[in-house]
Amino acid sequence: MDYVYGPGRNHLFVPGPVNIPEQVLRAMNRNNEDYRSPAVPALTKTLLEDVKKIFKTSSGTPFLFPTTGTGAWESALTNTLSPGDRIVSFLIGQFSLLWIDQQQRLNFKVDVIESEWGEGAKLDVLAAKLAADTDHTIKAVCIVHNETATGVTNDLSLVRRILDEYRHPALFLVDGVSSICALDFRMDDWGVDVALTGSQKALSLPTGIGIVCASPRALEASKTAKSLRVFFDWKDYLKFYNLGTYWPYTPSIQLLYGLRAALDLVFEEGLENVIARHKRLGQATRLAVEAWGLKNCTQKEEWHSDTVTAVVVPPYIDSAEIVRRAWKRYNLSLGLGLNKVAGKVFRIGHLGNLNELQLLGCLAGVEMILKDVGYPVKLGSGVAAASSYLQNNIPLIPSRI
Repeated sequence: MDYVYGPGRNHLFVPGPVNIPEQVLRAMNRNNEDYRSPAVPALTKTLLEDVKKIFKTSSGTPFLFPTTGTGAWESALTNTLSPGDRIVSFLIGQFSLLWIDQQQRLNFKVDVIESEWGEGAKLDVLAAKLAADTDHTIKAVCIVHNETATGVTNDLSLVRRILDEYRHPALFLVDGVSSICALDFRMDDWGVDVALTGSQKALSLPTGIGIVCASPRALEASKTAKSLRVFFDWKDYLKFYNLGTYWPYTPSIQLLYGLRAALDLVFEEGLENVIARHKRLGQATRLAVEAWGLKNCTQKEEWHSDTVTAVVVPPYIDSAEIVRRAWKRYNLSLGLGLNKVAGKVFRIGHLGNLNELQLLGCLAGVEMILKDVGYPVKLGSGVAAASSYLQNNIPLIPSRI
């Protein structure tokens, strides 16, 4: 059957893809143009410089691939490592699981450090492995900054501290798909060698750009890495960077103009203000969950994510029914529980170009759905808890002061 759009807008609260701002939609509403003309290289040059700001790097080299985060993963790995290289990777949820699967299929030797879903990375195990690795056989440490399946955020500064404590030269590779441009991320300060994100997350664009940023050390490693790569080869990009044309193959013109508009919105608000807004949205959501009498999948406060909250439901409720009911009755899109937490959690995404009143509408919808599926929630309880917090913490809009 054809799906008929309901009245008003769909309330999109999955943890990506996210809502696209009107300014970005307008910027992308254009015809194709010759990417070899002077205009597109000039645009690309500004994008590459400004993308570095959301990674908080002055020394990193960015690459814009026509791909998803999965392609960005592959680019990070194949440009810096050789088949058979030993890497340490943390399994904390569905997306870290998928990255580990890719690492193994690319023929790396992966030491998997597994946590219970809802827990963060076991950094004490990493420390033990690095301490024992006096011959420096570990070539890279790979970690998902923000695990979207469980709403867990890892402390990257602690990973760097451990690497430094043991004076270990392993490369530090980070999946920042659902964190960069929403959570505090400091590529240079934390000594991250490769960081990556996707356009459809905090940048609030359509899917289609995998953004990779490589440190000087990572670029040096790419000169001797023996993994097979073609489409994702940094060398091809660097060649065209030096020529001033930037693109070894055809980019999406529309997405480039969309990225320009998205970055302009971030800088207009101020990156630190964007991060603070996500902190408010995350805290408000957690307060609502608590008021409903439900539990957060994330087991400790130190791991709470400010971009997605995974809500655990009672055993007599199938969380997939909550997601179905949300879409069918309320035109609200929530995230399913994945893999080990399928049927046990539903996810509220609160990232990207999103404000507090939009979130309150989502929370009101969730309350009605919980009531629909037989959970004894008091209507208005979560909204009241969230709005009470937000009313005391929302600042004036920076551009309107």
